Amino acid sequence: MKIIRILQCTMVLLGMVAFSIAVADSYGKQKVVYHINYDNPKTQAGAMRNIQNHINAVGAENLDLKVVLHGKGLSLLLEPDLAAETKLPRGNATDDMQAKISGLKDQGVNFKVCANTVKGKKIDIAEHLYDSSDGDVVPSGVAELAKLQAVGYTYIKP
Repeated sequence: MKIIRILQCTMVLLGMVAFSIAVADSYGKQKVVYHINYDNPKTQAGAMRNIQNHINAVGAENLDLKVVLHGKGLSLLLEPDLAAETKLPRGNATDDMQAKISGLKDQGVNFKVCANTVKGKKIDIAEHLYDSSDGDVVPSGVAELAKLQAVGYTYIKP
């Protein structure tokens, strides 16, 4: 009787795993761009959860996911104690947010930063923005969004 119960539980678990794999495969390959241009820390944290949930549902191997940041959205990467050195009102890259950003980057998410905002808000990419470099900078955040949509990326504004 005990062996039958163990076998039943094993079968249920295997079914759940198979279902999860089938659901992830049913979404297929996706190209997605998330747009962040606001500095509310709770809304930004929600966007990071949305992105992680998206990855969990589809699978990192099935996603080409970019996050385009411009305007106040750069506060997501701005370290709080460095905000006063820029023209942004706040920095939201706390230790917790940095861990979320790193976790997403480890899963293949690319964060793109607007050069117009960098210049206008007096931001030093290497000094002020968490884990960012010149390679992350695009000439214009809004132009990058339009370009990505034109080549088949789905636009999401969390």
